[in-house]
Amino acid sequence: MAFHLRNSRIPKPPNRNDGLFAASRSPGEEVPLRHRREAQGKQAQGSSLPLYLLLHSFTASRINRAHPQIPSLLPHSTSLPPLPQSLPLANSFLPQFRPFCKSVGSVSSDSEFEEEVERVCRVIDETFGVDRNMEAVLDECGVDLSHELVVCVLRRFKYARKPAFRFFNWAADQPGYAHDCSTYNAMVDLLGKNRQFESMVSMLQEMGEKGLLSLETFIVSIKAFASAKERRKAVGVLDLMSKYKFRIGVEAINCLLDALGRAGLGKEAHQLFQHLEHRFTPDLKTYTVLLNGWCEVRNLMEAGRVWNGMIDSGFKPDVVAHNIMLRGLLKGGKRCDAVKLFEVMKSRGPSPNVRSYTILIDHLCKHGDTAEAMSYLDDMHRSGCEPDAAIYTCLMIGFGNQREMGVVYRLLKEMKEKGCPPDGRAYNGLIKVMTSQKMPDDAVKIYKRMIRSDIQPSLHTYNMMMKSYFVASNPEMGCAVWEEMKRRGFCPDDNSYTVLIGGLIRQGRSNEAYEYLEEMIDKGMKAPRLDYNKIADYFSGPRRNALDEFAEKARFSGNSEVATLFANWSRR
Repeated sequence: MAFHLRNSRIPKPPNRNDGLFAASRSPGEEVPLRHRREAQGKQAQGSSLPLYLLLHSFTASRINRAHPQIPSLLPHSTSLPPLPQSLPLANSFLPQFRPFCKSVGSVSSDSEFEEEVERVCRVIDETFGVDRNMEAVLDECGVDLSHELVVCVLRRFKYARKPAFRFFNWAADQPGYAHDCSTYNAMVDLLGKNRQFESMVSMLQEMGEKGLLSLETFIVSIKAFASAKERRKAVGVLDLMSKYKFRIGVEAINCLLDALGRAGLGKEAHQLFQHLEHRFTPDLKTYTVLLNGWCEVRNLMEAGRVWNGMIDSGFKPDVVAHNIMLRGLLKGGKRCDAVKLFEVMKSRGPSPNVRSYTILIDHLCKHGDTAEAMSYLDDMHRSGCEPDAAIYTCLMIGFGNQREMGVVYRLLKEMKEKGCPPDGRAYNGLIKVMTSQKMPDDAVKIYKRMIRSDIQPSLHTYNMMMKSYFVASNPEMGCAVWEEMKRRGFCPDDNSYTVLIGGLIRQGRSNEAYEYLEEMIDKGMKAPRLDYNKIADYFSGPRRNALDEFAEKARFSGNSEVATLFANWSRR
């Protein structure tokens, strides 16, 4: 009998304290992580999958020449960019987050829709690993497809391209449904971030044939190629725009220059600007992104030339440009020039904004100059520029790294008193302080505060805590963090698997490490660079026949280095 997903009511687990931090375990107690998955694999056999059991699982402007002079690098002036004692990890009173459908433009915030998305994702997550006929299971579910739902599901699996792509293709074959520009763009973005450029280009051609290309499609493609330092392919997107009769205006070119600059290709971005200069009229943003490109690679001389070119072209650098130069000077080791520039901004304008102070305070805290950083916080108050959560986060991390926890808690209290409650980055900053000081239980305590405050964690939150437990030789709790992450609907990224697999290998749990490595490759992810020699013992005896099969699977997924290693083992 077909199971209708939309109208189903999945009972909540009997105890919400299960999952992460279900119990405090001794470091020597080993937990068979894979038992639940193996049991589900047995249930998944046959023509009709018992979805109840699967879904019940927890793992789920002009300027005159009188413009003020600034440092000698820029010939033309103007401005330039105690917690309570550690608690047992039980009693986790944590609400359920659904992080994968928060920001889709037309997506309804109705809880029924979010439940639908979560259930579809849970079906994919559970069936992809244990049942190769994922599509048949989805057919039985009676999913009420919409473009919003597809976009949310793709975002949920943004690090797992294989299940995402299979779901995308399954949706395309459903009667009464056809992908639109938003779903195609989401899939193009996913393929680009996973560097599956051949598939991405094929999808762009398919979109062109269907008349579904948009400026957003090209921007996503440009950013994907540029982030991989594929300059020629990024520039080739402009030719694709011309092919499909899109106007190549200043917006598209600025996007291309910006993407190249952020990828550390400032020189290439400037060369492209000179090549295309006759085809468009540069604006202030054009010069700003070129400036940022040179600052990213610490070439302050060229940044100064762009600054002067901006002024010569009749543009007055705004506070964004000033902040970029301020950051560039600090990044290039010119703190004195940066401070002089900051003072010029205060005296002649544009006045420093919160971002200006954040750049300066962050740099000072990273270099241990917390006293001077605090003086800039006082200066902010005097100037009427109210600090935000980012400012306090920089300060708390700075003092935390110096083990001045009293100051950290005072800053935390000040934040709340000034109506600036900690956000996700602030909590992650505190968790980072605790994990860097090898205090994973205290990091978890902050995590619980984060949850109680209805602040959504990120993958980085879990990766930091998981790594800290493995470093502390407590693999049980490291794996408990993994289970909590999955239970809350997060799709593990490459770093998550690297931390888990590496931690298990170091703890001598090679069988589990191998199974997660296999899961990672099945999802189409690149295998991490780790010492796999300890896994070799796992393949003794009858398991040795599995080496060639795994090597072939790894090679097919683009993991040639790991494939070669496992293939060599099979011939020993």
